[in-house]
Amino acid sequence: MQTPKKSRLPLLRWLGTLLALALLVYLLSEQGWTEIGSALRQIEGWRFVVALLLVGVSRLAVAGRWQALVQSAGMELSPTQSLQITFGGLFAANFLPTTIGGDVVRLAWAIRLGCDQAVSLASLVADRLVGLAGMAMALPFGLPGYLRYFQGLSQAGRSPGLLALPWLRSLQEKLAGFTRRLLGALQIWLHQPSTLLVSLAFTWVHMLCTFGMVWLLLSGMGEQISFWMVMGLWSATYFVTLLPISVNGMGVQELAMSFFYTAIGGISAPNSLTLALLMRLIQMLASLPGALFLPQILAGKSQTRV
Repeated sequence: MQTPKKSRLPLLRWLGTLLALALLVYLLSEQGWTEIGSALRQIEGWRFVVALLLVGVSRLAVAGRWQALVQSAGMELSPTQSLQITFGGLFAANFLPTTIGGDVVRLAWAIRLGCDQAVSLASLVADRLVGLAGMAMALPFGLPGYLRYFQGLSQAGRSPGLLALPWLRSLQEKLAGFTRRLLGALQIWLHQPSTLLVSLAFTWVHMLCTFGMVWLLLSGMGEQISFWMVMGLWSATYFVTLLPISVNGMGVQELAMSFFYTAIGGISAPNSLTLALLMRLIQMLASLPGALFLPQILAGKSQTRV
């Protein structure tokens, strides 16, 4: 039986989602749809095509990262199955009206394919941690922008600590607790550094494709921003969306992107909002192939190993 606290968590996350989306709609109305449309019209069609190709490669890299981890743990999942499960999880995270994340769908399908429950769970945890490690490596590239921003706050007589520290402290506590609880499940890979390096390499392929999409779209809108700054600001956005205050980061990701790319990256507000909306749309489109595989998960059907 669920405790009252646990039963309230999904409701609180939906309330957080609605609040974040309401703030996003307010920002959009303040900027005006005309300016958003103008920013969109600046982007050449070929940039959208390349962006879709890049997000496709990034999703293949995510599947490859998990495949490397499950293989080293002795789980009998083929690359095709790993790809299907990955896309099924992405589709569930983006389109199913639930607080159950895509990783839960991935875990359920792996178990139904005969994989050990504990090892399957540990592989998903390791997959997340490797992704976190990769993003943490990219975060310092935004340091010059962060310093300029906080210096500007100080010169304006505002305390950056009041703005930044509660978010940073909450995120630090979340990551520390997550790591402590699940480190014991990762012993399989701690003794296989080569597997972790391969997984990290897949992570960087995924990340570089994502950074490339952001830079490509911003340059299409006429914005001048370095690739390094894009890396740092996207990583900062990623860590903000880890806060469990909305479903799949809806609204939170867009607000964080708008803030970071405008306040720190120097991008105009309409263009940063346009970027945030485009990235969400591209991510959703890239998860659509999962619709072909998700019914098999829900029906409990297994796939032939390839």
